[in-house]
Amino acid sequence: MNFLETLRAHKGGLVLLKGELFWYGGRGWDGVHDRICLLMDATTTAAGAPVAHTARGHAALRADDAEAACLLIDGRPHWVWIAPADLELL
Repeated sequence: MNFLETLRAHKGGLVLLKGELFWYGGRGWDGVHDRICLLMDATTTAAGAPVAHTARGHAALRADDAEAACLLIDGRPHWVWIAPADLELL
């Protein structure tokens, strides 16, 4: 099972983002460590433009190895570029 299939199988479950989350648009890192989120969806191309990325997700995106995940963050859904090393399924 590849990373995308693993994410899709875990839809509706909790995930732990082990690294920092960097927001686009000049916001940068918000200072939150070890963020727990609800995984709502996952795809190779996000339906909306991703608003954030993890450090490894950004590097993996350049290597065409990142996936877009729709995560419930602070009560709102956001598309985020993530890599397997950034995530722990709970």
